[in-house]
Amino acid sequence: MNTGRSSEGAATGRGGRRQASRESQWAQRRLSGAKKLGSGSSLDPAHPPAPWWRLQQERALRSGGRCRSGSFELQICNHHNVGTSNLGQVLRKMAQAEVNLDHDIPLLALQPCWAKTVVGLFSFICFANSYNGDFVFDDSEAIINNKDLRAETPLDDLWYHDFWGSKLSSNTSHKSYRPLTVLTFRINYHLAGGFHPLGFHVINILLHCIISVLIVDVFSILLGGLQYSNKGRRLNLVPKSSLLAALLFAVHPIHTECIAGIVGRADLLCTLFFLLSFLVYCRAFKESKEGTNFSTAWILLSVLLGATAMLCKEQGITILGLNALFDGVVINKLNILEVVLKIVRKDKSLESLVVFRKGLLFRMALLLSGGATMLYVRWRIMGTGPPAFTEVDNPASFADSIFVRAINYNYYYSLNAWLLLCPWWLCFDWSMGCVPLIKSVSDWRIITLAILWFCLIALMCQALCSEDSRKRRILTLGLGFLIIPFLPASNLFFRVGFVIAERVNYLPSIGYCMLITYGFSLLSKQTKKKKLLVAAVLGVLLINVWRCIIRSNQWRSEEHLFRSALSVCPLNAKVHYNVGKNLADKGNQTAAISYYREAVRLNPKYVHAMNNLGNILKERNELHEAEELLSLAVQIQPDFAAAWMNLGIVQNSLRRYQEAEQSYWTAIRHRRKYPDCYYNLGRLYADLNRHVDALNAWRNATVLKPQHSLAWNNMIILLDNTGNLAQAEAVGREALELIPNDHSLMFSLANVLGKSQKYKESEALFHKAIKANPTAASYHGNLAVLYHRWGNLDLAKKHYEISLKLDPTAAGTRENYSLLKRKLDQLQKKDDV
Repeated sequence: MNTGRSSEGAATGRGGRRQASRESQWAQRRLSGAKKLGSGSSLDPAHPPAPWWRLQQERALRSGGRCRSGSFELQICNHHNVGTSNLGQVLRKMAQAEVNLDHDIPLLALQPCWAKTVVGLFSFICFANSYNGDFVFDDSEAIINNKDLRAETPLDDLWYHDFWGSKLSSNTSHKSYRPLTVLTFRINYHLAGGFHPLGFHVINILLHCIISVLIVDVFSILLGGLQYSNKGRRLNLVPKSSLLAALLFAVHPIHTECIAGIVGRADLLCTLFFLLSFLVYCRAFKESKEGTNFSTAWILLSVLLGATAMLCKEQGITILGLNALFDGVVINKLNILEVVLKIVRKDKSLESLVVFRKGLLFRMALLLSGGATMLYVRWRIMGTGPPAFTEVDNPASFADSIFVRAINYNYYYSLNAWLLLCPWWLCFDWSMGCVPLIKSVSDWRIITLAILWFCLIALMCQALCSEDSRKRRILTLGLGFLIIPFLPASNLFFRVGFVIAERVNYLPSIGYCMLITYGFSLLSKQTKKKKLLVAAVLGVLLINVWRCIIRSNQWRSEEHLFRSALSVCPLNAKVHYNVGKNLADKGNQTAAISYYREAVRLNPKYVHAMNNLGNILKERNELHEAEELLSLAVQIQPDFAAAWMNLGIVQNSLRRYQEAEQSYWTAIRHRRKYPDCYYNLGRLYADLNRHVDALNAWRNATVLKPQHSLAWNNMIILLDNTGNLAQAEAVGREALELIPNDHSLMFSLANVLGKSQKYKESEALFHKAIKANPTAASYHGNLAVLYHRWGNLDLAKKHYEISLKLDPTAAGTRENYSLLKRKLDQLQKKDDV
């Protein structure tokens, strides 16, 4: 089997050979023992001292260290009879191998601690301004509306619910099983004492900084190989390359969604345990001196960390495949093409390969059994049903033609590659027409597929066929880290619920940064204008930092985030829908209507846009158009419960009570636990004077949602109006026990108590309600009525005047105030007499 030793030297340029020779000669001189530093001797100024990392290598070699770089493997016995000539020969081989990658890179070599400090600082600067952002986009569903974050939800439920808080067994579940990520959200919620986004954002930023620091070690192994000193310290053979690759990763703008968007914590936690699993797998070979021994305990710990990564996000399981690839390429130095050819040809010499001598098959069995166990447990918890997605989520996956599906999947891959290469056009959502389907070979976008596969095939050929084993190693690992973590999002094994998701490129960007760094090292060997090359690299890094700062600022609020997408994906109906929803929430209904109409124009089947537009039109009393939109929405999606309920509200306003009742019951049939619909049904029955049915409907609403204040209030008011004061009082007290700080309930119960002549208790409740909402004119007005009945005329006058000051148009209050003034005048006349 070709070990690649000769190709390492052959790949070195002319200048590289001279430099390697000078450095190895200087190393021989330094170790010969004829003269020692510090003894008053001086060194030849033409041969400067070696950098710190080369001194580490020399010390490792003198003490019997082992280098496992994938392109050479040196084992030096630490005996007294080892001559300096042998050591010099070893150092020449090492220098010759190392100079190929790191030597010609025109960057500053930093000590490991300083390199990690720089990377951590850059990663912090890029995304620090997102620390005080709001909950945006998916954060509302995954965090604010997720019951699994609240203390009343048992912790055990986290293991049976999906990322959004739904039961995994439910047909509507997305089957995204990430209990450890949800657990960290729950801890955040508990420590912050509620839904305060600051703590959530700070944790995300810190996680990215930790990952960026860890990845310096990962890149040093992937690019430079695995080497330990006699003291057990892993050595970084490529400090410049690992620093550059880590910086490229730390400041990549495509990571903004994972860091500034709180739901991106799933990707961050997954990546953290992913990298720890890889580093632990490398540590399994730390004590090996002959290459035949390894620690099974460390391998099992690596598998456990891989399972932890998978419990944070599904991509985590791919670390097992990458560990297997690393084992074969770096630990066993397999030539993949040679092994495949021997397997195909059934070559008997296959048995003599190093794979059978170094326990690779045993380790592969551990990784495979670990992966199979993870998938089986996940399958048992999740159930056999696939996640339910709609055509708007992933249009290509619903195409009838296999050709159309294949072409568009590959086009999606090319867009992901472009976002890694040029992360300028970033969008929070790429669905709903943002990327129109390719339906014909005449579509010019097919060119991008050809470019993508031309580059991938070229890289794969070099990774498989190159005579340079170091090149094979770096390209194989780079492509592995680029492609393998992306496979769960590729639509190859199952349908995914998105077209493009920037967050899924967080892990694959490791492979991208590795390949870019290797390409930079090759370019630096060929060019003489190294200062210009350094300026270009620094320019790219600074541009990325600037882009990260701008992008993370856009993620701080939904308004900026949604509007930023209009220029990137103007054909995306969801973008227009979200801009409209944001405007509607702020009360700008006129602007919201135009965006909702554009969303419906871009996607005539966008039922959620129709529903929201129908609601606004209903509030503006444009009832007929609202009815048309809502009727169309339920026709397109018959199980759309919210649209059925809203249609019932419109029909109720149009006094078509029978149709409204039918719409309400249809909504309840599609969503059994629908308290708002029961509330609206109760209002319909109240309008029809069907008081018993109304009370039953409101009672159902409060059973399903005990904090449903409107339903409780309506029950109290209806019982009060029908003269059932005792029952109204009982309902009011029950409601206040469940919602003790609701001032509207205090007000309603106070009215009932006042009519029951329980003046003291009524007065106390009125004051509590006014304290909670001092600007409510009706609260002061009804308290004045209470004092009027009670005979406290001065206090009655005071609160009538406050009420009229707050609401001068209140006719009832003004009439009562006039009555009070007449009574006070009469009393005044009597006193005068």
